[in-house]
Amino acid sequence: MTSVLDLAPVIPVVVLDDAADAVPLARALVAGGLPAIEVTLRTPAALDSIRAIAAEVPDAVVGAGTVITPDAVTDAVTAGARFLVSPGWTETLLTAMRDSGVPFLPGVSTTSEVVGLLERGVTEMKFFPAEAAGGRPYLKSLAGPLPAARFCPTGGITPASAPEYLALPNVRCVGGTWLLPADALASKDWGRVEALAREAAALGGKRGA
Repeated sequence: MTSVLDLAPVIPVVVLDDAADAVPLARALVAGGLPAIEVTLRTPAALDSIRAIAAEVPDAVVGAGTVITPDAVTDAVTAGARFLVSPGWTETLLTAMRDSGVPFLPGVSTTSEVVGLLERGVTEMKFFPAEAAGGRPYLKSLAGPLPAARFCPTGGITPASAPEYLALPNVRCVGGTWLLPADALASKDWGRVEALAREAAALGGKRGA
């Protein structure tokens, strides 16, 4: 598979309480130009949501987020997840993600964590929580000494700040929840979700080198 970081400029971070919403939501995101969809393992509906998207939305590249245990890795891949995202990493979790056979983005928020992953041959990472951990200035400062590392910053990013992140040379995409307003999900306004996805997909021209 193409690198997760290169599928789209924005990866929607999805929290679903009802698996029945998974397929229409995924179709709206794909129609808007965002095929990579991160379904977080924060609710009981998450695995069923991943399973439904994998089975019924062939143009979607569905992944699992908030992966923090080896069991979660196994459950997510069994459900059909095609990539994994964690908020942080340990040796145990990293080994499980490597052994899964699917691409993964381990989470980092410090320089030492980045160096630790680079030592282990991992160059693609999630920067989380982006805004709280130093945001764009922090990532910009990493580009010089650690040019091999590429990031998907997630956490507190908005439509206004996303282009600033994407302009950095070491950022290929951002993770965002703004595409999925609570009121739009509650009212099942998939047209609005598609429109927001289309606006986010247009940020592709802002990507750094």
